[in-house]
Amino acid sequence: MINLGTIGTNWITERMLEAATTIGAYRLQAVYSRHSATAAQFAHDHAGQRSYTNLTDFFNDEQVDTVYIASPNSLHFQQILQALRHHKNVIVEKPAVLSPYQLQMILDEQARQPDLQVLEAARNVHMPAFKAVEQQLATWDHVEGAEFNFSQYSSRYDQVLAGELPNVFNRKFGGGVLTDLGIYPIYDAVALFGVPQQQFYYPTWIKTGVDGKGTARLEYDGFTVILNFSKISFSNQASEIYGGRQLITIDNAGEFTQADYFTGKEQQQLSPAYRDNPMIPEMTDFAALLEQPNTRIAKERGNRERQLMKQVNQVLDRLAASAGISYPQ
Repeated sequence: MINLGTIGTNWITERMLEAATTIGAYRLQAVYSRHSATAAQFAHDHAGQRSYTNLTDFFNDEQVDTVYIASPNSLHFQQILQALRHHKNVIVEKPAVLSPYQLQMILDEQARQPDLQVLEAARNVHMPAFKAVEQQLATWDHVEGAEFNFSQYSSRYDQVLAGELPNVFNRKFGGGVLTDLGIYPIYDAVALFGVPQQQFYYPTWIKTGVDGKGTARLEYDGFTVILNFSKISFSNQASEIYGGRQLITIDNAGEFTQADYFTGKEQQQLSPAYRDNPMIPEMTDFAALLEQPNTRIAKERGNRERQLMKQVNQVLDRLAASAGISYPQ
């Protein structure tokens, strides 16, 4: 059984715990929040054993072996380091950190304790549909391009319009759409096609000084991948991968719940619509790594997870730099 401690009491933590309960491989031991009433209520609601308002006390909890981090982006780096230094595995919501320098420090710390895992929670690449697309692309002799789209209107943008400054749109906390939603299609592109030769980002700025929507262009050898993402508008536009007479469509580049394959007029469903909690596949994959960390298979998969995390972080950093965006370090 994997014994969890959580940092963050928002909706994504609740969804993660629902998935963890469904899998049956996790137990919630401890909850951290800056506010004692919030921590206690969250622990009570999710069968947690203890609640903390002091991070040092939280990390010293010997019953916790894995920490799930869903705090504001700019806080991830120090919290990951603290967890590793207290000999805890880490599952951290994307983006894990905000620069290659921060990530390298984390990977160096993890390398000193190779039995620990650092896992970035980008659920789209763990979905059955994503794995079906990978298998289909392995049969293609070439790719001519792709477009990945993921736009969800954020209720927090209403707060911006009302003159408020929520964390997700606050530069101080590493906010903006590139780090929040854009990282999902970046994961799609990098996991399927590798690191691009060049990358460019064209943001739409909002009055808090961060990017509310944007388009990224990734240049590969012989083809281009376009990424569109937004937190200030909504879209149902599908995503597509082109290969001459062949076409793959994906319902949503962030959720990746369904994929179809077309050749001319013929259509084949690569993966049926996934209707369960979308964090179940991700948490299932993570459980396989965390329950038997010293097996050869777990070590190889852990290395692949970290390599992909590093490549995505590199592309994210280069895209931000191309648009003049700098994040807190």
